[in-house]
Amino acid sequence: MEVIYVDRLFLLDLSIDYCLLLLSGRVSGVVLRRGRYLLGAVLGAVYAVCMLLPGMQWLGSTIMKLILGLLMALIAYGSEARFWRCAGVFFAVSALFGGAVFAASILAEAEPLGGVFVSVTLRTLALSFGVCYFVVMQLFQRKAVKAVRTVQTVEITYRGKTVILRALRDTGNGLHDPTAGRAVLVAEKEALLPLLPQNLPQDPAAALLRLSDAKGWKLLPCRTVGAASALLLCFRPDAVTIDGKPDDLLVGIASHRLSDDGSYQGLLPGES
Repeated sequence: MEVIYVDRLFLLDLSIDYCLLLLSGRVSGVVLRRGRYLLGAVLGAVYAVCMLLPGMQWLGSTIMKLILGLLMALIAYGSEARFWRCAGVFFAVSALFGGAVFAASILAEAEPLGGVFVSVTLRTLALSFGVCYFVVMQLFQRKAVKAVRTVQTVEITYRGKTVILRALRDTGNGLHDPTAGRAVLVAEKEALLPLLPQNLPQDPAAALLRLSDAKGWKLLPCRTVGAASALLLCFRPDAVTIDGKPDDLLVGIASHRLSDDGSYQGLLPGES
């Protein structure tokens, strides 16, 4: 009779589910929300433990596994604009990992209990995940590299409030403040709303007049598609971090969307 330690099973499944959610998020090119991934992994680990309890074998049915996967994806990626894409990637990555574990378990002559290969060694699981990671990154290499290298996570803090957005590193963005020499991060107004005064006029000049008592706000001349010249309303935030690293940037407010598919909400200045 095989003895199963619930705490070890819980921690093992928690680690695996977290890694799968994290890998799926990275491949999907979304902001990595590790706290949400951990909550989703907790749900998966609780499910794995409950499935082995007496009288709970019905949890191992295909429909229950699909429901669990959808709930985990909802917890992890529910705030993403491309939720269904993220969920699809998560199911695909999980299926690939499950196939790798199944193959390794057959080779190791491990017997499933309640639909779970509990006797698989940690070495086998680590090897299976390594194979899964390699295959996934090979299949999605171009997209994953593009997401990591050109689209970055930006955190902007102003007057005690913070927003997090995705910004494309645009080599065509050479906008600078001529007086201070600071480069400008251009971001969609919708993404910056928590930081902005209410009912801010759409016209940059009118908005600046309304903000005449606020320090750090200015207009900068710029060029946009369809217009030889325009004015961009900018402000100096209290702090800006790009992928966790601080940077000294102005933030310009764009009244239009910068990405057709919503994959990013800002344009970072091109690197020199």
